[in-house]
Amino acid sequence: MSKRDYLFTSESVSEGHPDKVCDCISDSVVDTFLAADPQARVACETLATTNRVVLAGEVRGPASITKDVLIDVTRQAIKDIGYEQEGFHWHRANVECLLHSQSADIAQGVDAAGNKDEGAGDQGIMFGYACTETPELMPAPLYYAHEILRLMAADRHAGKAPMLGPDAKSQVSLQYVDGKPVCATSVVVSTQHSAAVDQDQVREIVRPYVTKVLPPGWMCDEPHFYVNPTGRFVIGGPDGDCGLTGRKIIVDTYGGAAPHGGGAFSGKDPTKVDRSAAYAARYLAKNAVAAGLADRCTIQLSYAIGVSKPLSVYINTDGTGHVDEDKLVKVLQQLIDLSPRGIRTHLGLNLPIYRRTSSYGHFGRKPEADGGFSWEKTDLVGQLRGAF
Repeated sequence: MSKRDYLFTSESVSEGHPDKVCDCISDSVVDTFLAADPQARVACETLATTNRVVLAGEVRGPASITKDVLIDVTRQAIKDIGYEQEGFHWHRANVECLLHSQSADIAQGVDAAGNKDEGAGDQGIMFGYACTETPELMPAPLYYAHEILRLMAADRHAGKAPMLGPDAKSQVSLQYVDGKPVCATSVVVSTQHSAAVDQDQVREIVRPYVTKVLPPGWMCDEPHFYVNPTGRFVIGGPDGDCGLTGRKIIVDTYGGAAPHGGGAFSGKDPTKVDRSAAYAARYLAKNAVAAGLADRCTIQLSYAIGVSKPLSVYINTDGTGHVDEDKLVKVLQQLIDLSPRGIRTHLGLNLPIYRRTSSYGHFGRKPEADGGFSWEKTDLVGQLRGAF
């Protein structure tokens, strides 16, 4: 029997965190290629440090997307985040683009040819998860950690929080009783700030965001509300710490509440199953929970490079399921083709919709009219209920 009373913690990081700056740039590159050619291929990694950014990886797309275009895209992404600081400035930073053509060996395994369907862009395992802890069907600690930083960033961009800088982190610990979250036992927020304010002032700037996000009566006691525990956070972003694409994969997914296959999402076009199959697994898990078939659902998919169909499909409802799991596996595979092409077609993934995913989580977001976050739709609920 699983443990029912416990504490669980998840963290989030803001769009100005060094690693998230890199995720944003890499996904901006993906969007640039997909906007020009929906069949473009991109695997872009970004490194950012003091006034320096390096792009590296492999691409296949229109010749019109030159290195100069991608350098401009990089600068715009940094500017939109809000970096105009001495140690990291969107205009003054040295940006180097080392992207080159995709390997022909990889391309031949992925491309469709003759009777061969399009294959997966790599081997690997991908997980999807959903639970009833929040209306978004996301784990509560991660959802609240994201929301605190998202609201702070929104006010910073709107000019309502001028003393806050782009770089920030949050961490929320919740107490669970009988398997359900009931209150926060500690909250940690570290945020870059102007040198004109001290730690106590930053604490009071941050407090309203935390109390607004947490449900009424959930706020932790004062000794366990930590704001900038080091005392000062003026130097931040890539000037304070080197950033790399793909180093915040638990922040991107479920905050540690569910397994992760290990592959990052940002910088990859949707032929890469690290991204598209993880989206598909979340889509299926969320629809199963939204249909009332389980309170928690974990789905694993596995693929081999160049092979179109998944090698395995696994479902675990952690004892909360109301239907036979073996039947659920079969029904879900009847509702969506889990080949790379089938996933991209069903969810409409060959669109420039990825930069917006690079901060505050790839999951638990609202589907958007232009196809963004399509994997968050619950349009299979009726068919699932009908099947059971």
